[in-house]
Amino acid sequence: MTDKNVSRRDFLKIAWGAAGALAAAEAGGVVLSFFAPRVVEGEFGGVIEAGAVESFPPGSVTPFTQGRFYLVRMPDGGFVALYRKCTHLGCAVPWNPAEGKFICPCHGSEFEQDGQLINAPAPRPLDRFAITLENEMVKVDTGTPIQRDHASDADLVYAEVQL
Repeated sequence: MTDKNVSRRDFLKIAWGAAGALAAAEAGGVVLSFFAPRVVEGEFGGVIEAGAVESFPPGSVTPFTQGRFYLVRMPDGGFVALYRKCTHLGCAVPWNPAEGKFICPCHGSEFEQDGQLINAPAPRPLDRFAITLENEMVKVDTGTPIQRDHASDADLVYAEVQL
C-alpha cells in the first residue's frame, strides 16, 4: 500500500473548486426560484374569493387591492371584474364615484362602469378577469387578463335566481 500525500497546492485547488461548484449551485437555485411563478391562493395571479353574491349590491364598484381589480355589479345584477391597469400606459385607474366612471390620472382616459372606453387616449376598454360563481360565492381568476375590443353583455356573469 502506498501512502499518497496531498500537497498544499493540490489541497487548495480542490478546496477552491468545491467552493466554486457550491457557489454556482446556489446561484443556479436563486435564478430558478426567481423565474418560478409564485401563485398563492387569494393573491394577484391566482383565484381570489371576493365574497358572497348578496354582499355586492347592484350598481356597486368594490376595489380589491390585493387582486388589483374592481368587482363591479351592474344595476341589472351582472358581475364583471375589471383590471385596474389602464390600457394606455398601465397606470392604476381609480373609480370616481362622484362622476360614476373610472378616470386615469396619467392622461385622462375615462371608462364607464363596465370598463367601456369613453375618452381616449386609451386604445380599448379596461381588461377584465374571469369570474365564477360557486355556492353563492364570487371568485375571480386574476391569472390572465382578458383583453377586449369593446364591452358587451357577454362579459357579465349572473348569479342564478333562487325562486
